[in-house]
Amino acid sequence: MQVLSHISFVVVFYSLLLNPSHCLNLKLFNDSKIRNGDQWQIAAATWYGEPEGGGSDGGACGYSDSVEKPPLSKMVSAGGSSLFKGGKGCGACYKVKCRENSACSGNPVSVMITDECPSCFLGPVHFDLSGTAFGSMATSGKATNLRNVGQLNILYKRVACSFGNSIAFSIDNGANPYYFATEIEYENGDGDLVDIQLKQANSDKWLPMQRSWGSRWALNLGSWMQPPFSIKLTEDAKNSRKTIVAYNVIPRDWKPGQVYRSVVNF
Repeated sequence: MQVLSHISFVVVFYSLLLNPSHCLNLKLFNDSKIRNGDQWQIAAATWYGEPEGGGSDGGACGYSDSVEKPPLSKMVSAGGSSLFKGGKGCGACYKVKCRENSACSGNPVSVMITDECPSCFLGPVHFDLSGTAFGSMATSGKATNLRNVGQLNILYKRVACSFGNSIAFSIDNGANPYYFATEIEYENGDGDLVDIQLKQANSDKWLPMQRSWGSRWALNLGSWMQPPFSIKLTEDAKNSRKTIVAYNVIPRDWKPGQVYRSVVNF
């Protein structure tokens, strides 16, 4: 069985260079047919973590054990730089499928970007899938066979996430009355979160939050902040921006480590 970790991946890559007949061949697919047909595009795929696991525990996006639980249920992926986008790609949803190996079912499965793979460079677009997600591309009963291949050419396309009518705000354990930080999870749509603003109960002014890393946004005001807080979220999808407001989503008695949910979503 071949399990590619982010640390060991470089060694594997250079061994492939020495044996070019075993390298991924991104020209196996008819690129013009893919792009002009149903908009599937070509990517490289590997997997990491446990064979039936969720990759890493939340990884560079900060989702913690959410990757193991519904609605994600381990169907997640780390992304190379073109997918992770410095953290902006956290929470993006994709359909992926494979067809170059006899164990491939050819049926698409859904994954969400939850981690970064800094050593992923088999192609311009590289998914480092969880063991569960990689195996899900296989014909029934052949998940182990497919994982044993280790790396594949796959087809992918960006799709809209659909998680229901609420967004989750997981409050950072280091948050306090002077410093507010939260992970933002389960936003719908096919765009990236590009702007988050917070409004205090005693003000009409929207204060810009900064992406500290991954899906975590923070506001270090330096003075006592007055809850409840409203959060304004802006999503950029194909150069078209959409904004929603979760009014009073963070209650007056909020606490670090708690999760609060909105009644709106994109």
